[in-house]
Amino acid sequence: MPADEAASTPSGVITTDSVLGGRLTLRQPMAGHRVGHDALLLAAFAPSDRCRVVDLGAGVGSCGLAFLTRVPQAQAVLVEIAPELADLARDNAALNGLSARVEVVTGDVTGLGRPSGPTLPQAGAADLVLTNPPFNDTAQHRISPDDARARAHMAGSALLDDWVRAADRCLAARGVICLIHRPQALAELLAALDGRFGAVEILPVHPRPDRPAVRLLLRAVKGRRTPPTLMPGLVLAAADGTPTAAADAVLRHGAGLAQAGLAQT
Repeated sequence: MPADEAASTPSGVITTDSVLGGRLTLRQPMAGHRVGHDALLLAAFAPSDRCRVVDLGAGVGSCGLAFLTRVPQAQAVLVEIAPELADLARDNAALNGLSARVEVVTGDVTGLGRPSGPTLPQAGAADLVLTNPPFNDTAQHRISPDDARARAHMAGSALLDDWVRAADRCLAARGVICLIHRPQALAELLAALDGRFGAVEILPVHPRPDRPAVRLLLRAVKGRRTPPTLMPGLVLAAADGTPTAAADAVLRHGAGLAQAGLAQT
């Protein structure tokens, strides 16, 4: 991801970076959590027939804005707890000409869809929720001293359930949740979805053909009870490190995984 320029603000250095082969430009802090493959893969995994989108834990807006770039009929509510990142998400929507299709909400995911919570997103109004929840259990990993990085990566076991519950409140019947997580969390992911979501599709992401999966993409439908399905995996690079055609289509050319021959919907 090339850094096109950098600027200093009271909260630190902000870089302006191009992703998706220049189709999306993002302003983001140089320190702390940086936009990577996870957000772009999650956006590519989401079905393109969905128009009312909520991005939970949106950060600077990378996932939600990447989805809007691919799906021109969609509109999104980006929810981010950190005010400085929510401001950047708002800036990024404007920078990419997407302001008319984006609302940015500064708030805690756990308050969404409740009478005491923010007015947006409205309960039961979305047909797609995207989320890249915090990954690491605080009981097993050293917490980063950087607050933004810690928020992005550290989570207790109850937090995942809280985020799935929030997605459930935001979604209409038959709405879809898409999320990305570590393979080690598969049992917790299925437990959090159980009773609320079914027809779970699980797509492993491998760095190379001979390496174990480093991420899982999951997609599930609210109110369904169909058993889970394990899908063919996405391999990001060949043995020599060259990006695969599927990875190149998604990460450089902005294609959905269905367009790249994976994750058919």
